[in-house]
Amino acid sequence: MGITKAVIPVAGRGTRLLPATKSQPKEMLPIGRKPIVQYVVEELAEAGLDNILFVTGRKKRSIEDHFDYNPELGDISPGDNALSHLSMFYIRQANQQGLGDAISYAEKFVGDDSFAVALGDSVIRSGSHSSLLKRMMDIHQMEGAGATVAFMEVDEENVKKYGIAKPKGRAGASFEVEALIEKPLPSEAPSRLAVAARYVFDPVIFEALRRTPAGRKGELEITDAMSTLIKMGRKVIGVKLRKDEHRYDVGGFESYFKAFLDFALEDPEYGYMIRQYMRLKLHEV
Repeated sequence: MGITKAVIPVAGRGTRLLPATKSQPKEMLPIGRKPIVQYVVEELAEAGLDNILFVTGRKKRSIEDHFDYNPELGDISPGDNALSHLSMFYIRQANQQGLGDAISYAEKFVGDDSFAVALGDSVIRSGSHSSLLKRMMDIHQMEGAGATVAFMEVDEENVKKYGIAKPKGRAGASFEVEALIEKPLPSEAPSRLAVAARYVFDPVIFEALRRTPAGRKGELEITDAMSTLIKMGRKVIGVKLRKDEHRYDVGGFESYFKAFLDFALEDPEYGYMIRQYMRLKLHEV
């Protein structure tokens, strides 16, 4: 049976993007023509994931409003024909205690089914929105994995920002994960393969979350829960992003500005004019 359920955690406070996020969720900030979270939902829809649970928090109501049908806007509503077949659900995370805690809120929604998780502030851009998730879901079912995780290569100085994989043997396009280390020092990192905001889980992840203690900041880390999965004897599989797949992690202003520029420069209607404008501005510098 195919995987049809997905979870989008969107409860984060977005403090690194203040004051832009004082009165709106960071997931609703636009990059190009659409808010960040709409790109994520479109990616899930193209991958065949049509039952979506948002794990929300305070001041996140605009996300629900965005995907609701607006009769005043008619067919140009954000929840138009391309997404009208989706079933969307919402649950509020009581306290922001880590990504693992947010995912634990999905247990009743998931039931006995495997499911995908896509972070609501990270866009994966490629020739096909859905190629990464489809690849991950196929590999997950073929391997009978407890978890399948997307990874990207990062520079050595950036490994301290991510969960990092220790591959079991050689790391090809897909590989078994021997261990996961949360935000290691560069000198202690077993690789430069960083978790890239997309996951596929079996329901066993909820048992692993219950067995996993909170980390140093009192937060329940999903990387720690996947380490627990490995100790439970369940397989964790890594899938590398391809060269044409790029992750936009919109966590701060630098990454947000870069994402907005990339999407604006490639806009089919206005991209040419924006590129011309940028050439003029760079010539003035």
